Amino acid sequence: MQVSYHGHSVVKIKTGNYTILIDPFITGNSLTDLKVENEKPDAILLTHAHNDHVGDTIELAKASGAQVVAPVELAGYLGSKGLNTVGMNLGGSHTFDFGTVKFTKAFHSSSYTSEEDGVIYGGMPAGILFKAEGKTLYHAGDTEVFGDMEIIGKMNAIDLAFVPIGDFFTMGPEDAAYAVSLINPKTVVPIHYNTFPPIKQDPEQFKKLVDKAEVNVLQVGGVIDL
Repeated sequence: MQVSYHGHSVVKIKTGNYTILIDPFITGNSLTDLKVENEKPDAILLTHAHNDHVGDTIELAKASGAQVVAPVELAGYLGSKGLNTVGMNLGGSHTFDFGTVKFTKAFHSSSYTSEEDGVIYGGMPAGILFKAEGKTLYHAGDTEVFGDMEIIGKMNAIDLAFVPIGDFFTMGPEDAAYAVSLINPKTVVPIHYNTFPPIKQDPEQFKKLVDKAEVNVLQVGGVIDL
């Protein structure tokens, strides 16, 4: 499995036969190296409905036919736009052709703003556990630190975790470092920082605070092979 980071909370996973995008915020993301017209995902996984996470899902899925897996209310809305969606909820898991997806808790808000439809309720925000090829990846989504992260860590041998560090809207570096001690992954990558002025952070500060996992501060386009 090859996993790469593309600015903000955008993660790309490549397995032997599939390409999966998580939270594909490309247009308007000054940090990303991706271009919508070049991406042909087989699946898109969404943590919640905010526009900086849903991003270019509609355009990408219409062009590639990607299956979109999202919290059920968000999946319902995107399905009404003609996308092939699967709506799931917290604690639920399902094995797809491309891997197993399980939604976990995240403490945040979730709404999508559309010029056509106004503000749409997106259901509960989530983290995502993704399993394929014998590896487990955890994308925490947008969240504060919470005690049940310890349960997630104890129930899953997490090879790679992505955690937000931007503060203001999510955990900051100190809380995110404590979250890592609960999740107990082998490797952690900081995300959701430096995209906008309120979430400006130095990821090296986060790295110094973590003592129970390897911290890999990926540059945009950086790759980890699992």
